[in-house]
Amino acid sequence: MRSQFFRRAAAILAAGAMLMQVSASVPGTAETAPDTYHDDWLHVENAQIVDMYGNPVWMTGCNWFGYNVGSQVFDGVWSQNMHSMLNQIADHGFNLLRVPMSTELLLQWKNHDPDPMVKVNTYANPELSVDGTEGGEVMYSFDIWNKAVEWCRENGIKIMIDIHSAETASAGHQVALWYTDKFSTEDWLEALEWVADYYKDDDTIVAIDLKNEPHGTADVAPDFAKWDDSTDPNNWKYAAERGAAAVLGANPNLLVMVEGVEVYPKFEDGNDWNSPNIDYANYPYSYYHHTWWGGNFRGVKDHPLENIGENNSQLVYSPHDYGPLVYEQDWFYDGFTQETLMEDVWYDNWFYLVDQHIAPLLMGEWGGFIDEEHDTDGKNVQWMTALRDLMIEYHINHTFWCFNENSGDTGGLVYDNFSTWDEEKYALVEPALWQDEEGRFISLDHSIPVGANGISLSEYYGGTHTETQPSATETSPVPTESETDSETDPGEIVWGDVNLDQQVTISDVIRLNKMLLGGEMLEGKALSQADVDADGMFSSTDSLLILKYAISLIDAFPAEETS
Repeated sequence: MRSQFFRRAAAILAAGAMLMQVSASVPGTAETAPDTYHDDWLHVENAQIVDMYGNPVWMTGCNWFGYNVGSQVFDGVWSQNMHSMLNQIADHGFNLLRVPMSTELLLQWKNHDPDPMVKVNTYANPELSVDGTEGGEVMYSFDIWNKAVEWCRENGIKIMIDIHSAETASAGHQVALWYTDKFSTEDWLEALEWVADYYKDDDTIVAIDLKNEPHGTADVAPDFAKWDDSTDPNNWKYAAERGAAAVLGANPNLLVMVEGVEVYPKFEDGNDWNSPNIDYANYPYSYYHHTWWGGNFRGVKDHPLENIGENNSQLVYSPHDYGPLVYEQDWFYDGFTQETLMEDVWYDNWFYLVDQHIAPLLMGEWGGFIDEEHDTDGKNVQWMTALRDLMIEYHINHTFWCFNENSGDTGGLVYDNFSTWDEEKYALVEPALWQDEEGRFISLDHSIPVGANGISLSEYYGGTHTETQPSATETSPVPTESETDSETDPGEIVWGDVNLDQQVTISDVIRLNKMLLGGEMLEGKALSQADVDADGMFSSTDSLLILKYAISLIDAFPAEETS
């Protein structure tokens, strides 16, 4: 197997052939938008997530928190190298990173407000210092975030931003709603619109989770999230429709993740949102309690999300599910199985959305301890295995909670202050990561493999994989007329038409990149028409020019001027 260095070099070559490069230095303000990346946007067809060509994809990622708790950066960067940790996440096959943030932090970046603190060790992370030296002054947190975006892009990792809380705080997730007395619903909408607009030309960020775990119960009314057709301030359905419209108005290509609520009234028993729910000793309850925070989608049956702007094809529902070590729910009785979990809680709360082909799901959080010290009776492993196997069987998208070693009630994929992987836990999760028949991890990027052990989306759907790739300076000559074969068409030349369909689209860019990566040979007219810069060779320059033409950044090729 080739070295990790060579594979990453090849990945960067692929990115150069496919896309415009970003500069190594990222601006310290939010005034300059990223360069253009447009081929990896995802959308929903027939209740599944697909790429731009309608190919189904499987988003299998993990969470890494820190930006939401006050560190102003991923936790762990206080001791370990951030770039190295992102490399490790990619090398372990996670193709999506869910990043908890806060409304407060996004508005800080939007308004260029100073950092209250940034928890970065620049001796371990000289790349995150202003002058690039060990022990130097720490960059502004937005600059650091954009370095993370850049390194995720190089690794073939896509990003989902999660609005975890209104205020930046370690316990911010415990607040039931998306607003507080410090940050209003309007502030939340402003933050969503800004971040969607800022990255509208960068498909490294492919999704936004509108709000982590809306919750609360009726006995603490009005501070609980409900789901109906009202316009009440605490109606999550109404707020989610507004949030989705704000996101999609700025970038119609983003996937919008909408979580559920905690409770839903038993209307068939004559209850409503105003019914009392304080006597927990007496059954039946007025509300359905069989759920986790953000995990109750019973309201979708009666009140589906619809008013999210012009593009309903970007909606994904995102429940969370946890085991008995987080809370000993009453469905974790002795002898529970995947079948009893389905009957007791999963089907009515969220699985019916899959079973009835209503919408795709992304399990935004699942995970927990599996070691004997914590999981003394093995029930947590039993639950985690049952959920993992269900997600594999139905290709339910998911992001594991979490990479962090400092998640108190679950632990993480790493421990020892972020320095060592929990190989036993990873072994449990790994079968639920998207892989081909040869066990190679599959990226959500059409050009860049995920990490050192993966393949790109184009490689997976294109079928050809090779262990040899050109060097970063290698080009190939365009054949002379005598060298072309029966593919040659004496008709009109369509510059940039690499797949010979008489039009110039991103499909032509992908086909040329396969040639550059050694995965497909072009011949005849297809290869001739790829030489859009008319230099007698084909290279990443031609690929970049075809991409610009396909997305209307240029309206002609140099070859047209010389022909």
